[in-house]
Amino acid sequence: MTLIELKFVLAVAQERNFRRAAEKCFVTQPALSLGIKKLEEELGVSLFERNRNEVTPTGIGEQIIAQANIVLEQAAKIKEMAKHGNDPLNGLFKLGMIHSVGPYLLPEIIPPLIQVAPQMPLEVEENITATLEQQLKNGLIDAAVVALPFDVPGIETLPLYDEDFNVVVPVSHAWAKRTSVEADELSQEKVLLLNTGHCFSNQVTQACPELSRKGEVLQRNSLETIRNMVASNLGITVLPAMATAARYQNALIRVIPFTRPAPSRRIALAWRKSFVRKEAIEILGKVMADVGAAQQQIDPV
Repeated sequence: MTLIELKFVLAVAQERNFRRAAEKCFVTQPALSLGIKKLEEELGVSLFERNRNEVTPTGIGEQIIAQANIVLEQAAKIKEMAKHGNDPLNGLFKLGMIHSVGPYLLPEIIPPLIQVAPQMPLEVEENITATLEQQLKNGLIDAAVVALPFDVPGIETLPLYDEDFNVVVPVSHAWAKRTSVEADELSQEKVLLLNTGHCFSNQVTQACPELSRKGEVLQRNSLETIRNMVASNLGITVLPAMATAARYQNALIRVIPFTRPAPSRRIALAWRKSFVRKEAIEILGKVMADVGAAQQQIDPV
């Protein structure tokens, strides 16, 4: 049994396809298939069920894949120790972010992060929570910025800041001059939200239950697309506070706070408990918490 064979197994488990897995591992498909067959023969079990359209792990295969992931992570941990030595702030940091946070938090954290950790560039992956969870567990990213709750075995979280939600309407809307809006009132309107799968949409509908029961909800792929649709008088929306800062506004929309207590969410940093660069996590968490706290003190325009 070799680490290479375990990498082949994980690649097939992730891609559900031998050809794509071989491309991901930069080997030929016959070489990958041979490596997995050799491992199966050594273990005396079948790791995958193979059919024409998809490859799926067997029951025992699922258990072995989970253990292979741990073994490879521990091997990578040794390399990380050697690579970074006594300086965990030296080297690329792979950070995941949910779509409703990334575009607004990332530009704010880069300048202070360069000041405190100039040798730690960020490689950022924006995705939905479910995908970031898998990438985090599989070691494809080092940490992720998510909304709580995020209860995943083997994962630690650090709360960063609480973020209120705000209502955004066209300037011509009847609510445009109001100073606040009740959450239940959204069910009377055409509301634009992110597609199903984005945690922010779930948070909005949980905060405004009447919206789920009798409201008209249209779904789109990005908050910026939704903002532009609101400006075009195609509906109203709800945005997180950081997305309603003055620099994101234009003359065609109005931002209105919810009546207190406003719906909100808690943003957190998540990472594997086995991750070795603890100081990098601490620095990143502090920068994000400071930026998040400062942003929440800015009133929407």
